[in-house]
Amino acid sequence: MQEFFKNIYQYINPPQDPDLSAANQQWESQLPTLWLIGKTGAGKSTLIETLTGNDSVEIGNGFQPCTQTSLSYQFPEDNPILRFLDTRGLSEASYDPAEDIAACQQQSHALIVVMKAEEPSQQDVLTALSKIRKDGRIKNVLLVHTGCLSLSDASQREQAIGYNHDQVEKAWGASVTAVQVDFLVQPEGADLPYGVDRLQEQLAELLPVLYLLEGEQLHHDAEQRNFAKLQREIMWYAGSAGASDALPAVGLVSVPAIQGKMLHSLGRHYGVVWNRQRFTEFAGLMGGSFVANYVVQLGARQLTKFIPVYGQTVGSALSVAMSFGMTYAIGRAACKYLYHISKGEPVSSEAIKAVFEQALKQVKESQKRNEKNKK
Repeated sequence: MQEFFKNIYQYINPPQDPDLSAANQQWESQLPTLWLIGKTGAGKSTLIETLTGNDSVEIGNGFQPCTQTSLSYQFPEDNPILRFLDTRGLSEASYDPAEDIAACQQQSHALIVVMKAEEPSQQDVLTALSKIRKDGRIKNVLLVHTGCLSLSDASQREQAIGYNHDQVEKAWGASVTAVQVDFLVQPEGADLPYGVDRLQEQLAELLPVLYLLEGEQLHHDAEQRNFAKLQREIMWYAGSAGASDALPAVGLVSVPAIQGKMLHSLGRHYGVVWNRQRFTEFAGLMGGSFVANYVVQLGARQLTKFIPVYGQTVGSALSVAMSFGMTYAIGRAACKYLYHISKGEPVSSEAIKAVFEQALKQVKESQKRNEKNKK
C-alpha cells in the first residue's frame, strides 16, 4: 500500500506539477486516425460533425495542414483521442497518396471512402483508392454512401448505390463493407439520422477508440451520465500513459504521474478534494490484490522492455496496452467513487471492483479488435 501511495498519491496534489508534455506529445503524435477521401460535397465534414457531436466542424475551422494535400482535425481539440485526415487533392491527376499514407500510420487506422449515392462520376476517388491499395499498408476500408434518401425511388437508389459499390470494389481489388446514410433525414422515433447507428457500429469495428466511446450512449443512471462527460478526458490520459510506457524505464515515473494528474482532474470535476484518507479509502475499495498487482506489474513491465529485441517489440507493445487499460479502468472506478462521495452516499467495494473490471474488459476487447484488423 505504501508503494502505491508513493507511485500515485504524490502526483494527485503535487507541490509542483510534473512536466508531462513529452508523454502527451508522444500520444498525440500517434493518435488513432480516420482517413476520409471523397469528392467535395460528399459529406465528409458532416460525417465528422455527426461522429463528434461538434456542430461547428467545417473545413478551415479546427482543421490544420497535415500534408501538402490534406488537413487534419483532432478530436477533442484539447486532450485529443482521435484524428481525422481529410484529403483535399483528389482532383489533381498527379495526386500521390504516399505522404497521406505515411500520416495515417498510427496506432490504428481506417480509410473511409465517402460517396454521394446520386453521383456516379467518382474517377478521382477511384484513382486515389487504387494507388492506396497498391501501397499495401492501409488494410481497413469502409464505404459510406451519403444522401441515400435523396433518391426517392427505391429501385433507382439501389441501382445507384450498387454501381458505386462495384466501382469501389474493383478499384480496391477486394470486397468492401458499406453503409448507407442520410444525414439530413432522421426517421420518426429514431435518435440519430438515417443509417448513422449502423455507421457507428462499423467504425467501432475498425477503430478501438470508437468501440470504447460506443458506451457513451448507454446511460442507465446519473452516475453513468457523469462518467460519459469525462470519458474522453480519461481516454486522453490513458493514451498518454500508454504512449509513454513504450520506452524503457520511462513508464516507471510517467505512468503513475499521469494517473495521479488524472485523479486530481477528476476530483475537480466532481468537487472533491483528494486527501490521504480519501485515497486510502479508494485504494481499499479497489482491493488489496489490485494494489499489489499494480506495483508488481508496473515494475515488471519496465524490466521486460530491457530484454534485447523482445523488449523493444513485444514488451513495448504489451506495456502500451496494459498502461492504457489500467489507466482507463482506474479512471472509470474513480468516477464511480467520486460521484458517490460528492453526493454524500456510501459506495461498496463490489461496485467499485465491478466498474473497474468492466472497463478493463472493454479495453481488452477493443485491443483484440485492433489486432484482428491489423492482420
